[in-house]
Parts: sequence; structure tokens; C-alpha cells
Amino acid sequence: MQGILYVSHGSRITEATTEAIACITSVKELVNAPLQEICFLELAEPDVTQGIDRLVKEGASRISIVPVLLLSAGHYFKDIPEEVNRSKLKYPGITFTYGQPLGVQDRFTTILEERIKETNIPVNPDAKILLVGRGSRNPQTKIDIENVADKLQALINIPVDICFLAACEPSFEQGIHSSLREKRSQVFIVPYLWFTGVLMQFLENKVSELNETDKGFILCRQLGDHSAMKTALKERVYESIK
Repeated sequence: MQGILYVSHGSRITEATTEAIACITSVKELVNAPLQEICFLELAEPDVTQGIDRLVKEGASRISIVPVLLLSAGHYFKDIPEEVNRSKLKYPGITFTYGQPLGVQDRFTTILEERIKETNIPVNPDAKILLVGRGSRNPQTKIDIENVADKLQALINIPVDICFLAACEPSFEQGIHSSLREKRSQVFIVPYLWFTGVLMQFLENKVSELNETDKGFILCRQLGDHSAMKTALKERVYESIK
């Protein structure tokens, strides 16, 4: 019997875990599979091992591991496989398959455009966008965010710079300093993050501090539970099964 295990990142922020569960639960309703479970890499339960145990107990003979991740980085290449490999030793008779993160897709760029429009703030002629990625030591992460930036700039015809919250340069702080030097009247800070959490809280606090002296920084919402995100995740589920 086919089982699906959705592996989300996990967060110490309750709102983030709730948002992830709600989004994945909506996708589960779109997927025709008898056994589906949600688990987390860290900071929330069940963990990956517990999620696999549940599926086996429910009668799964095949388990597709679906990473609920935007980009391929350390969690995809190292952390999730390490957890799954332990369960493979425990359950040698179970067949495991491994899906892919969502990656860079044009429909996600359209969501970013929507998030900018949702601010209901008219865009000034000298405005620019600061696209914020999570960051990773994997060099592909920077390439992917640069690709997203190029797509977004072509879509809305506003200059787009990139920065990262960890492990890559330019850092978020460097991106802010560069924007301040340019003395633009508006900087739309657009997070390339799926769910809320510690990183979104960090951005909210930083933008609030900035706007105490400069009112030109506008923080947009994360990608969130947009219908296009759910559709993309559903497609990754079926790819992982095949």
C-alpha cells in the first residue's frame, strides 16, 4: 500500500507550524493516496522517524518521502536522507522513494508579484525590490535566487537585488545598507520563504526598526498557502510516487 510522508522544516513558532500543517492538509485532500502523514525535521513533532513508523503501522509497503521545501540545500541533500536511511535499516522490506523540492517556477514569481500588489502601496518610479532568500552553503541556492530575481524583474520591470538571511552573500544587512546608500524612496522587501516563522519575525522586526527613521521599506508577505504552491506540491507528490 502506498504511503506519503510530507517532511516540513518545523519551527518553534506555533503560527509557522500551523500554517505548514494547514497548507499540507489541503494538498493531502488533492492527492489520491490511502496513507498520508505530515512530519517535521526539527522543533515540532512528529519527526521523520515517527512519521515513517506511523505509515508502516498503518500498512504502508511503499513510502514516498516528499520534502516540503522550496530549494535544494542541506536539508534536502543531507538531513532528510540521514533520517530516512535509519528507517530503511529498521524496515528493510519497505520500498522508499524520494521526491524533489519545488524549485524555481514561473508561477512562484507571479505569487511574488501578487504579494507586492497586496501591500496596496503605489510603486514609485525609483522603487526597487530586495528579494530575500533563506541562504545555504550549497552554491545552487544562490543561483536559484538569482534566477528568481531575473524572472521577477522581467515580470514587473522594477530593479531587483538579492540578499540572504544566512550562509550566502550579500547578507540581508548588506542588502539594506546598499539600499540606504542608493537613497531610493521605496524598497519592497520580498521574502522568498514558504511559511512564516523565525525568519519572517526577524524581517518584521528589522523593517519596523528601519521605518523608525526611513519610511520607505515595505515588507511583503511570504509565499504562504497560495493555491499555486499547493498545486506544485501536489505535482511533486505524484512525481515521487512514479
